Amino acid sequence: MSTLNSHHKRLPRPVGALVFVLFLSVAGAVASTRQATLEAIHHLENPRNLACPGPRGELGPYQFRVTTWRMYTSAPFSQALDRETSDLIAVRHYEWLKSGLESARLPVTPYNIALAWNGGLAAAIAGRSPRVAHNYAERAANLASEFESPPRLANVR
Repeated sequence: MSTLNSHHKRLPRPVGALVFVLFLSVAGAVASTRQATLEAIHHLENPRNLACPGPRGELGPYQFRVTTWRMYTSAPFSQALDRETSDLIAVRHYEWLKSGLESARLPVTPYNIALAWNGGLAAAIAGRSPRVAHNYAERAANLASEFESPPRLANVR
């Protein structure tokens, strides 16, 4: 046994395996919540993936503004129209918002992510988000909850 391992007790295999499975379950749940939240945001922002810019020049499935796009990539802003590229940037933006909420000791929920996404992180942290951002966050949280739920089977008689 190496010196490093001699100072650490190993968990019995069944317990170690259980811890690993629980870790994967939590990681999967976090990824599932992120995916559901991002899908809700996409559904609110641009569900039909229209290519025309929004009123403030927003583009793509998540209606990124150029300044947000530039925070995460040097790729041309027109790439925001590409769903795969936009999904990657959306995950980066989600993680940035998540980190900001965690630093402010606020819960990372679909509501708070959507509130920060729509009204800005600083406003969400300071409790100064406009009513429209709260309405958006409520709709996003409701949609995320639906997207995260397992499909329900209809009663067939």
